[in-house]
Amino acid sequence: MKFVFLSILIAVTSTYYYYVYTTLTGNGGTREALRHLSGLSGQDLTNIDILKKRAPKLSSNSYLSFPMGGRNRDQIGGENATIVMLVRNEELEGALSSMRSLEDRFNKDYQYPWVFLNDVPFTQEFKEQTTLMASGKTYYELIPEEDWEPPSFIDTIKLEENLKKSNKDVIYGGSRSYRNMCHFNSGFFFKQKRLLNYDWYFRVEPDVEYLCDFQHDPFKFLRENNKVYGFVTTIHEYENTIPTLWPTVEKFIEAYPDLIHPNNSLEFITSREVDLNYHVPMVNSSSEYNLCHFWSNFEIGSLNFWRSEAYSKFFEFLDQSGGFYYERWGDAPVHSIGLNLLADKNSIHHFDDIGYYHPPYMACPTSKDLISQKRCICKTSGHDGEVLTTPYDVQVFSCLSRWWRYGSGKKFLNEVDYIL
Repeated sequence: MKFVFLSILIAVTSTYYYYVYTTLTGNGGTREALRHLSGLSGQDLTNIDILKKRAPKLSSNSYLSFPMGGRNRDQIGGENATIVMLVRNEELEGALSSMRSLEDRFNKDYQYPWVFLNDVPFTQEFKEQTTLMASGKTYYELIPEEDWEPPSFIDTIKLEENLKKSNKDVIYGGSRSYRNMCHFNSGFFFKQKRLLNYDWYFRVEPDVEYLCDFQHDPFKFLRENNKVYGFVTTIHEYENTIPTLWPTVEKFIEAYPDLIHPNNSLEFITSREVDLNYHVPMVNSSSEYNLCHFWSNFEIGSLNFWRSEAYSKFFEFLDQSGGFYYERWGDAPVHSIGLNLLADKNSIHHFDDIGYYHPPYMACPTSKDLISQKRCICKTSGHDGEVLTTPYDVQVFSCLSRWWRYGSGKKFLNEVDYIL
């Protein structure tokens, strides 16, 4: 009888302690549960690492408690700047990959904030995972519908007809969302409420890599040297995405000659000599525009330039033509032409010391000393296994040598046909 009574007592006691522990810990009260069960004071629990020893573990051997708010995320960098990513919830893995690369190579030393933009609300998982990856503060912004969807003057029937017609022959030609993205990046990203707090931005996309240590603050460099824009790669656009873009630009130049900067870099996007391309013929173009542009998936620049009166009029003029939706104008040629017309060419900078990979192209320093100094890992193959023998910007179809000649870059003083 005594044995039965003792067994019942043990069972009841065990059940009570289990109930107290699970109830309190279930309400986030692990410390209170242990204090209740053990009789230890708060100081005792601090002195004894009992929480870690007794905390339940996941199958990954990770503790259940995550230090979401324990890190000091105060900005270290001295510029009024932010890192911007336009991203979808389903691109979380690619976003984390890009963040890890940029944090390791640059932002861990500066802790600039991240601003994430989406046309639908971000999921809780997206917010938690990206917050844990960032060294600085993180903000999640919902793009207003009027900034994302086609303007009211766009003929939706004509748009749908163009989507069907462009689906086979034009890259991303059948995608309405891609048109929304290009339209947004061209004229609205810098107007988002959160970004109005900043002067500078660093554009980042999912699934990119930064191949070298920065070893300096690019925001500070741009400000101190009176720059408004920095790029790493310059390539040719697909002409069938922008058949009427240049004629529309020519109409803008005629309508607003006073907005064109006297020290512009118009020749960079209109010159055609082939000696800059090892005498290989340039990509065909049916207009005066040679299709050269700055690849805008990497941008570091001034938000105030995009907010300026000159660029605002430029974008509005282009927008009214309907080319973002009736064709498939990209934000890269729009940004580039705007810069080449409206900015001093000396305010546009080529970051030749930044290694960067966005499939399928790579930019990486060619100097062995610089590669060693900045701990660069210049890729030899891309994500899909393609061979990357040299950085794109030293290949024949790059526009970089043209920028060096007609923009703000290197001077070809040894060329007999070079004219200052």
